[in-house]
Amino acid sequence: MSPWLAVILEIIKITVPALIVFLTVSYMLKQFLGGQLQLKALEIQEKQNKTTLPLKLQAYERLSLFCERIAVPNLLLRLGDNGGQPQGLRVALLMAIQQEFEHNITQQVYVSEQLWAIIKAARDDNVNFIDQVWNKLEGDFTSSDFRQALFAYQAQREHTGLDTALSAIKKEASVILG
Repeated sequence: MSPWLAVILEIIKITVPALIVFLTVSYMLKQFLGGQLQLKALEIQEKQNKTTLPLKLQAYERLSLFCERIAVPNLLLRLGDNGGQPQGLRVALLMAIQQEFEHNITQQVYVSEQLWAIIKAARDDNVNFIDQVWNKLEGDFTSSDFRQALFAYQAQREHTGLDTALSAIKKEASVILG
């Protein structure tokens, strides 16, 4: 056998086992680090859940309260007679709805886009309801007449946008709570 062939065979005898050991260690290290990375990601997600879950639940509470506060009967009870002017009562109702909405607008960060769209639709439905009742009244009417009409038409409504919003809030909150 030639001396060069003997050297090449010796090199092969040494490098092949070393290459096998290297690839095995490399594979095991990759698996280990991947597992560690997954554990770290789970820890981070758990920390985020501990921080964001209470904020999300608080957002659902605040949006539920928003829906209750802008319900027409509750608005009428809270606003009182408003000086006897029907136009003043109408403006006060619409302003109260808008102020409540602006006060809770930041809650959209914590809820889904679909739920936020439902909340806005409920607000718009309430505003439209007040305007529809206003437009149905004819002639000279008082603030008391407007209030009575709002109560009467509200009693005739089977399902409101606020009912839909409250149901959606409860459904999304229950999904998060598991």
